Amino acid sequence: MSGAEEPDEMSRRELARTEREVLRRIDPGSRALVIASVILVLVLCSVLPWVDGVVGWQVLTGEADPQLNIGLLPRLFAINSTIVGIGLGALALITRRWVIALLAGLAGVVVSFEGMIAIWSRQTSGNAGPSIGLVLAVVCMIVLAVQWMRIVWSRT
Repeated sequence: MSGAEEPDEMSRRELARTEREVLRRIDPGSRALVIASVILVLVLCSVLPWVDGVVGWQVLTGEADPQLNIGLLPRLFAINSTIVGIGLGALALITRRWVIALLAGLAGVVVSFEGMIAIWSRQTSGNAGPSIGLVLAVVCMIVLAVQWMRIVWSRT
């Protein structure tokens, strides 16, 4: 009798392990195409002007003209939107792990607020205001945050 119980116990353990693995994964479905497209637009934002003709990759790397006085907030947004929007978003799409999607969603919300504050700081600085690249990058981060949060909430 004990021999018959062993395979049953092993199959229960295997079933429990498989169930845990399934619960850790997400299936973004058609949202994956939206997320991938928005990540591509976010990458393209790095070649658009962000502040007074300075393109996004120059803000990101700190190569902008010091006389423009771009400030910390647009640079902080450029760094974080690259890490969260492009890096963490692509990692979540590739691995399809629920935890990484949750991190991408929550961090995307924070970075979206950083972007709005970066736009506000440029508008109130008295210098050149935000350009199309910065505004479009903020919109991309908002869309990414919403999409990731919708995927995460669909699993709970």
